[in-house]
This record gives sequence, structure tokens and C-alpha cells, in this order.
Amino acid sequence: MTKNKQSTASTRRKFLGGAAVAGVASVMAPSVVKAQGPVSMRWQSTWPSKDIFHEYALDFAKKVNDMTGGDLKIDVLPAGAVVPAFQLLDAVSSGTLDGGHGVAVYHYGKAPALALWGSGPGFGMDANMLLSWHKYGGGKELLDKLYVSVGANVRSFLYGPMPTQPLGWFKKPITKVDDLKGLKFRTVGISIDVFTGLGMAVNALPGGEIVAAMDRGLLDAAEFNNASSDRLLGFADVSKVCMLQSYHQNAEQFEILFNKGKFDALPEKMRAIIANAVEAAGQDMSWKAIDRYSKDYVELQSKDNVKFYKTPDAVLKRQLEVYDDVVKKRAGESPVFKEIVQSQIAFAERATRWEQDTVVNRRMAFDHYFGQNAAAKKL
Repeated sequence: MTKNKQSTASTRRKFLGGAAVAGVASVMAPSVVKAQGPVSMRWQSTWPSKDIFHEYALDFAKKVNDMTGGDLKIDVLPAGAVVPAFQLLDAVSSGTLDGGHGVAVYHYGKAPALALWGSGPGFGMDANMLLSWHKYGGGKELLDKLYVSVGANVRSFLYGPMPTQPLGWFKKPITKVDDLKGLKFRTVGISIDVFTGLGMAVNALPGGEIVAAMDRGLLDAAEFNNASSDRLLGFADVSKVCMLQSYHQNAEQFEILFNKGKFDALPEKMRAIIANAVEAAGQDMSWKAIDRYSKDYVELQSKDNVKFYKTPDAVLKRQLEVYDDVVKKRAGESPVFKEIVQSQIAFAERATRWEQDTVVNRRMAFDHYFGQNAAAKKL
């Protein structure tokens, strides 16, 4: 063999050898990852398994599980499976649970300012605008600061803007402010202070306990959230009167909690997938809510014989006045509460002005197509 042929053969053997090693490496690398196994997380929601809210929690988990290709597996249990609904924050913070799905308002007992992410009129913002403040107006940093102040070892993600919630379910229609006085009523968050200020005897209960309390006479009236949840939880079995529209929870959203140590230990790519899955799940939840809530709103009337009434303007106006008094009191007690309120007001002033000036009132279009002349039927 000539020198040139020997050199070529040697080079070819080196190339093939290197390719073989690279091939083994490419085969072995996935095997190493697979051998380590997926990261498993045990979660709990704050909702009964039959509630659509628990379904939203499962939807989020599925998105993450799918997007990570199974490298992260979140298993979501319903409220009470590990801890009661209102103890979710403590359970996630301590590591008893790896994460959970609920609302920030449920942690009101830890710090009243946590209810500013959900309770009240949002200074004219809807829930989507409040989420805009949270992401771009400084809200996220304030929430992180608040959780540190109460010693919560969690990573919080807010998502899923909720439509305005009903005033609640009653034995008879509410026609004036005085009709509320003396009623035993269920609500949560700052709404406890607001409805107490309206003369009601308030009791905060988790969603799964409300209907039973109404059935036993422990409550005269109650609010929860929406047509689908209320129907699934059985409100129509204990009341046939629902008052629509209220300022007590005009701008609420869901919260996804991770134990901070567990979250920080995840690979950077996985943390990025989670952050993007939160926003994807939030949009999907909004679309699903429109579809399901509207269907159940119709069926509550056609199948369950529920009568819906608009909350009188006098009650809505009084809610705002009482809320202002509550906020002034709480802000005087807590500098952090005051800081959050001022941040929300600054954002709301420009955001709501923009919205009111630019977004057309859809009531005219609704009346045109589905009102007395029902133009939609002629198209």
C-alpha cells in the first residue's frame, strides 16, 4: 500500500470511529435523560372535582405535561384531597404539595392586600386589564414582595381572567340596599368587609361547602362565581333567584402556585415552558368560559327554572362607597396595601380611560340583532 493510500485509509478509519462514537453518544444521551425519569409533581386545586374550575386546573396541567413531552408530570387532586381549600398556600409553601390551583383572594387571612388581586371593582378595570397591570404595571413585583412579607415560599403565576361575578343567590329578588341587611351571606376576600359594611352577616366558606350550608339554613344567600360552577355545585337546588352584576368581584383571576424550591430546581427550559403554558392556558380558559357559561346560563333558566335579575344601581353604587371606606382603612393600616392600591389606580386611570373612549358599547349591536326587531333573524 502506498503512503497516500495508507493516509487515506487511516483518515477514513478515524472518521468512521468518530462517527460511531458520536452515534453512541446521540443514542446514549436520551437514554440518560430517560433513565433519570420525568419530574413528578403532586398538586391540589381549591375546587371540588365536579367544578369547572377544577377542570381548568387539569387543563393547565395537561398543557404543561404535553409541552414538556412528559418530562414534567403534574397530577392535580381536588380540594380536600390533601388539605382544605383555604390551606393551599401553607401546603405549597411547606412542600406538602408541590403546587396548586386557586385564587389569591383565598389567602386573604395571611394579608388583606392579597385580596386586591380579585376582590372589589378593580377601579373600573375588568379582570383582563387587572392582569395587564399585573404583568406590565408592576403588580407581579408587588405580589412577590407581599408573599415574601408573609414568609410564603412560593412562585406565583396569575392567569385566567374571570367575567364579572353575580351578586349572588337569594330567596327573593334584591330591590334596594336595605334588602341585604341582616342576611347570612357567603363571600371571600375584601368582599367580606364590603358586605359586612352593607349590613350582612358574612361567613367565608370554600366552594364545595356553600350549597349544603344554604340547604341547612346556615346561610340565607351566597355568591360563588359563574353560571357553570353555580349549576354544577347545585345552587339551583337551594335557590331560584340569582342577582346578576356586582362590583364585589369584578376583576378576579386564577392563581397557579409552585413551591419555590421545587420550581427553581427545574431546568431553565422547563421553567420557560411553564411560564408560556400559563398564558396559553389563560387564553384557552377565557374561550372555554364564554362557551360553557353561556350554555349553562340558558339551561339554568330553561331546565332549572332560575330567575335572573339585574342588581339595582343603588346597590352597585353603595358597594363602591363601602369599598372606598374599606380601602382607606386598610391602606392606613398597611403601607404595602396602600402601595398596591396606588399602583392599581395609576394604571387604571389611563387604561380605563383608553377603554371607555375607544371600545364601542356592544349593547346597541346586541339590541339590533337580538332585541325587539331581531335583525339577526332576517339575515
